[in-house]
Amino acid sequence: MALNFNQYAREGNSFLKDYAKKINMADDTDKAGRILSSILHGLREVITIEESLQLISQFPMFLKAVYVNKWTTRKKKKVKSMVDFIDLIREMDGVTSLHDFGFDEIAENYINSTFMILRKYISLGELEDIRTVLPKDLKSMVYQNLMFQ
Repeated sequence: MALNFNQYAREGNSFLKDYAKKINMADDTDKAGRILSSILHGLREVITIEESLQLISQFPMFLKAVYVNKWTTRKKKKVKSMVDFIDLIREMDGVTSLHDFGFDEIAENYINSTFMILRKYISLGELEDIRTVLPKDLKSMVYQNLMFQ
């Protein structure tokens, strides 16, 4: 099997441009990339390792790379609500989090939009599996998006 890193880069750049447009920041793919990465890393901190592996098995290579970047198997964070999850993704984003995520409502819109966009790659069954392992108050971020597909 030949690895075609140029193809992965083209696909990733194309996805990122489309993602940036869909979250209304077409001129700032750097910020869009940080938002995507932070949301995926936050999700990874909340769901089980088994669910993470099942999830990324459905991702194209460029999304797998984003998801696993700096991944460790440390103890999971206690996240019980959307506010906790937003705080977690801000933590994942680091020093640019105030600039990237702003108010909680904006952050929640980015989260919902991200799940809608990722639906292209994730089966309904896997989304439902993820939903079952999420804390009660986070289930809506997947459920809402299952309803509108």
